[in-house]
Parts: sequence; structure tokens; C-alpha cells
Amino acid sequence: MFAWAPISLALDRHRRARSASQTATLHSVTNAGIEMNKQEAQKRAAAEAAYEYVRQGEYLGVGTGSTVSHFIDVLAERRPTLKGCVSSSQVTTDRLRKAGFDVEELNYSGDLPAYVDGADEVNPHLELIKGGGGALTREKIIAGSSRQFVCMVDASKQVERLGRFPLPVEVIDMGRSSVARALVRMGGNPELREGFRSDNGHPIIDVYNLDIGNPIAMEEEINNLPGVVAVGLFARRPADILIVAGKDGAQTITR
Repeated sequence: MFAWAPISLALDRHRRARSASQTATLHSVTNAGIEMNKQEAQKRAAAEAAYEYVRQGEYLGVGTGSTVSHFIDVLAERRPTLKGCVSSSQVTTDRLRKAGFDVEELNYSGDLPAYVDGADEVNPHLELIKGGGGALTREKIIAGSSRQFVCMVDASKQVERLGRFPLPVEVIDMGRSSVARALVRMGGNPELREGFRSDNGHPIIDVYNLDIGNPIAMEEEINNLPGVVAVGLFARRPADILIVAGKDGAQTITR
């Protein structure tokens, strides 16, 4: 009988250790869930604040991303009277139509009074990195055709210097490798976004560790590389209005 005691004690210690590990994992998952809920609440707050810039009886440009999803929910709840929406992606088009809004082509609508979108990073000059969702080219076209560019972010997206988030670059297939080599010479570490194509049918390269000290100059330099369709730097056309949602509510910053 006593010969089994060491084995029983070892099993007991194993069960206690496993229980402690499971409890720690549960706490970690719970804390992560709380932080995620806070971030989603901040995105919702930013989306509600952005609704102020919706012009009744006009066309509205609508971007792409998780914060924009909250903005579309706000539109669906408040039901503004719009001529239609101009969408930056098929995902957004589908959500807008499901919510009951007409979606028009920019070629038909002409220039827009306002464009509402999110960002992956924003600096104090309201210059942005966008394109984490892969819609950077259409987002850039719509932003450039809008009199007012309203950008919604949660506080985690604010940075002093752009570049912590990898910079998306949309390219045509033939130029993919040559563009990547040029980006390496510029100091970046380019990685192909595996298994992804933009709505335009192009691959995207995500560039890590770029030193973006002068966003306007960097945007122009990358734009000029043969094979580049668009780069996710929005410095030549920054946001006009930035809505930042944090723990104390939404703050509006204008350029």
C-alpha cells in the first residue's frame, strides 16, 4: 500500500499544477477579453462622434475596417437621408447595402462633401498609415476626392512617429520583387501578405521597420517606384478631422 504513496503524491502535485495553470490561463483570457471590450467600446464612441459630420441629402464616403463597421452600425440606427454612399471596399459595400443604403461609384457621384474612415496609425500632424484591411488604393482615391476627411481611431492608434505598424504597399504582380528590393534599399523589411489580393486584384507587401521621419517624402518616393499601385501613407492628403476615443470619451482634433 505504501509503495503507491510517492506516485499518488506526484499525481496530486501534477493535478494542482495543472489547475493553477488553467486558472492563470482563464485569468489571462478574461483580462484580454476585458481589454478587447474596452477597445470596441472606444471604437463605437469614435463612430458615434463621427456621425456629426454626415451631411443629410448628400453623398457620403465610407471607408473600411473595424471602426468603420461600428460607424455603419450607427448609420443603420440613425437612418440619415443620403443620396448614396461611396464605398472603399466590397466588404463595406456589402455591409452598407445590408443596412439599406444605396452604394454608388465615385465616377457617378463626383467629389464628396465628407469621407469617414479609420486608420492603423496617426501622428500629431494627422498623417496616417492605412491599409491594414487591404483597401488602401480605393481609400486614397476617395480621400483625395473628398472636401473633408474624417478619421476615427481609438487611443492606441496615436503615435509620435509613424512606422510601428507595417506600411502596406499595393503592387502589380510583375513588379512585386523589384519593388521589394527597392524597399529593402530604403531600410525596410518587406513581407508579402500571403494569400491576399486587394479588391483590385493586386498583392500587398507589408513593410516593417521603415524609418518614416518625413512621411510626405517617403510617400512620394514609394509612389514613384515602378510597379507600385499605392502606398498606405496618407501624408500628402492627411485627415482634416481626427476623432480619438479613449477612456474619457471622444476627443476631436482638427488640422
